[in-house]
Amino acid sequence: MKQRKIITGAGLGLRRDFLDEYDALDQSDVDFMEVAPENWIPYGGRLQEQFKRYADRFPFVIHGLSLSIGGPTPLDTDFVKQVAEFIKTYDIQFYSEHLSYCSDDGHMYDLMPIPFTEEAVHYVANRIKQVQDIIGQQIAMENVSYYAAPGQEMPELEFLLAVLEEADCKLLLDVNNIYVNSINHKYDPKQFLKALPKHRIAYGHIAGHYDEAEDLKVDTHGSDVKPEVWDLLDMAYEQFGVFPTLLERDFNIPKMSQLLKEVEQIKALQNKYQQVPAAIA
Repeated sequence: MKQRKIITGAGLGLRRDFLDEYDALDQSDVDFMEVAPENWIPYGGRLQEQFKRYADRFPFVIHGLSLSIGGPTPLDTDFVKQVAEFIKTYDIQFYSEHLSYCSDDGHMYDLMPIPFTEEAVHYVANRIKQVQDIIGQQIAMENVSYYAAPGQEMPELEFLLAVLEEADCKLLLDVNNIYVNSINHKYDPKQFLKALPKHRIAYGHIAGHYDEAEDLKVDTHGSDVKPEVWDLLDMAYEQFGVFPTLLERDFNIPKMSQLLKEVEQIKALQNKYQQVPAAIA
């Protein structure tokens, strides 16, 4: 029986625009990779062969863009079935998505905030369960950045914890989003972090953001990770043990050597706490 690859360490997103640079990488540089399934599922031929080549070399997770788990329209179950087949074909370790929505009779190309209400908890949890039933495993929901909270009846943290518990799903812990939201919505990021359930964490994201103003941060994934966010990741490892963590960079993408410096920074923090490892099994 083929031994399943296990996600550990520090990861990087695989981008089709830079495949030549990725060809030179191995697991001494990057421990695992992540892709958006929407960018690969519709394709065959050369692109399918390219992805298989990478999947043979690296453990993979997939991070979706269009599930729209909190959206008002029915789930696209045909797409979810395609994701399930993709997971099976390439031995994908985890499927994660955003705790938000991005469609309403059409794709809005942005992550919209779900109202933090008890009704929304039940609605979203039921949709997550539906996805999990189709793919046959737990999915991970990412705590997202948001800039307004229409119809809010409970704090973000209470809403997140309630969804995780009722859906019995995993958490994709985005450290930068905690920091960004803590500034924009005036809460203590350390208290938020400490309240998260360790057993729910599947893996993590870390990314850069834009300082629009002292009291307004924008989650862009377009710059280097800020010192305050590195500090929060350090605290997360101290609190929960080391969990697999991926560097996100979606535009203003520098040379591979610069990206690998930040991947190495993740590894350096992880090495401080390797006696308490946490990995996706």
